[in-house]
Amino acid sequence: MKKVWLLAALLPLTALAQPLNTTNNPNLPVYQNPSQQRMLTQMQTQQSQQQGMLKQQIQSQNQLQQQQLQTQLNNNQQRVLQSQPGMNPLPNTNGGMLRGNNGGMLKPNSSTLPPPVTP
Repeated sequence: MKKVWLLAALLPLTALAQPLNTTNNPNLPVYQNPSQQRMLTQMQTQQSQQQGMLKQQIQSQNQLQQQQLQTQLNNNQQRVLQSQPGMNPLPNTNGGMLRGNNGGMLKPNSSTLPPPVTP
């Protein structure tokens, strides 16, 4: 009998107790369905993974571009240094004024000059 009285005395107090998980009450406006919560968490995780992959791709593209530009710069510097006087001169492949053994002077063409006058 004492147990019944004790239970009857404590029963009104249980109505005042807070629920253990207030965010899981479907009657509250902030309630989120657990499956939607899982989906949202998965989407956020996937998004952060994709952002990390994109950052890594951008870094590798930037590094490759930097290497290509450095190689191009080095090649251009090497060409400039080789073309400087006193360095290895570039070969004269198109002739120009340096053609022939006469020091750059043109050879006279006998068909366009009058014959030499003899005294």
